Formats: sequence, structure tokens, C-alpha cells
Amino acid sequence: MRVAIVGSGGRLGAALARAYGGEHEVIGFTHADLDLAAADSIRENIQPLDFDTLINCAALTNVDYCETHEAEAMRINAEAVCELAEICAGKNARFIQISTDYVFDGEKATPYSEDDPAKAISIYGESKRLGEEEALAVSKRNLVARVAWVFGPDRPSFIDLILKRAQESEEVAAISDKMSAPTFTIDAAEWLRPFVTGEISDGGLLHLCNGGECSWRDYGQHAIDCALAAGWPIKGKSVGALALTDMKNFVARRPVYTVLSTEKLAGLTGQAPRNWQEAVDDYVRNYCKAQ
Repeated sequence: MRVAIVGSGGRLGAALARAYGGEHEVIGFTHADLDLAAADSIRENIQPLDFDTLINCAALTNVDYCETHEAEAMRINAEAVCELAEICAGKNARFIQISTDYVFDGEKATPYSEDDPAKAISIYGESKRLGEEEALAVSKRNLVARVAWVFGPDRPSFIDLILKRAQESEEVAAISDKMSAPTFTIDAAEWLRPFVTGEISDGGLLHLCNGGECSWRDYGQHAIDCALAAGWPIKGKSVGALALTDMKNFVARRPVYTVLSTEKLAGLTGQAPRNWQEAVDDYVRNYCKAQ
């Protein structure tokens, strides 16, 4: 089958392209290839193609930039999604939209399920929420997969930054009062595979992340612990605690608790995602190198 991936140069898109490329014909679009802010670019690049599934991993993801550039955020994260979904519908192709935990307000204290109402507290979150609505309104076959705190080998993420910091300095700190569950791109590619191929035809909302929950501090500390166990030369062995309110440079509000329940994913695929600690250990041991 033919799979088109918009955002194939990003952390998740690159992982999907690599995972599916050996088995299927993959057509990838990077930001240089396709400008989601321009409707003409979308039509000219996507409309002529023949494909069975299109996955949109691209988005304007800088939360603070979105807060001060609302029109641009809405254009890329919502309006462009509608255009992509409509092109797919015209081809009878499946559309998979990658979304985010930031569609929630963070007021819960237990994991969010797909049935919980989305209520964003930032322009970024609202633009992604509207993108979800656009995708699902076009066709019930379409799938919206929410991810969070994405990490993987194709582009540096929080883990890479904290490990770099820990190798260079004894002073390492991260936010300790914001909770979510990370998404390892290598795992996400496998979770999505049956939805891409049509083996699982269910559409709608789906949470795509590893099991458990953690703060940024927990996330970083575990990565450092894994690096230490692997023999890395680490100076900063303990991650200090920062409060979300300490981040004076943040422009947009961040939801405090956005842990995503993966019960639906486990029910559809027959296998629960491995926990985030195991995924981080896999990443550090097998995909990272000490600097």
C-alpha cells in the first residue's frame, strides 16, 4: 500500500517513515516540501498523489509562539487539517491526524480518556482541538491520535537535552509539578501500524503514549539513572525541582495534569503499551551516545 506522511522530517514522522518504508511505499513531505500555511501548496502537492493512508504529523508546536501568532496557529493546526482530510475523503483514503495532550485543561487528577471533553487553555491547544474536530467531521474513518512528550532517535528531545546538561554540569533541574506520560516514537510506529494498514478500521480519538505517568523531573531523573547504569560520564546525577510558576519566560498557560489513558489502545490492539520507564531505558541504551 501507499502511505503519505506529512511532517516526515520531524521526530514522529521520521520514525513512521522508517518503520513503514520497508513494507510499504512511503511518500514523505518535510516542511521544505509542503507549506501547511498555504492552501495552494497543500492542493498542488497532495491532490495529484495516489495513496491509501495519509498521516499528518506536521504542526506549529511552539506553544508560546502560537500564543502570540493565533492566526498562523489556526491556519496550520486547524484549517490545513481540514483541507488534508477533505483531499483524503475525495480519494477514499484514510486520514490520521496526530494531536496532543494540550487539548485538555489539566484540571483532572486521573488519566484522561478519549471520552473526556477537550478544553484547551492555550492557543496552541485550542488550534489542535479544532484540528481534531475538523478531521473527525470530514469522515468517521479518520483517526485522531494524541501523543505527549514525544521522544525518539530522529530529533533531539527533552531527554537528549537533559542528558547533555547532566554531562556538562552538576546543576540540573526540571519542572516537578506538571504530569503527563511520554510517547516513544519507536513504540508509536508499531501501535499505529494496524490503523495505517486498515487491519484496525476504527476511527475517532485514540491516545498514543507509554504507560504510567511522570513529571518532567521524574522523566529527566530516570533518563540520567539509565545513562549512569550504562556507564556514561555524568556530572549532574540528581535533578532538582522547579515549579511551573517558576517559569517566568512562559507566555502561554500549560495544563498541569495531562496523563492520557491507554485503555482504548490496549483494547483495540490486544496489548498494553510498555511503561515509560522501560521505553526511556531502551532509548538511552540503544539510541543515545555519551558526548
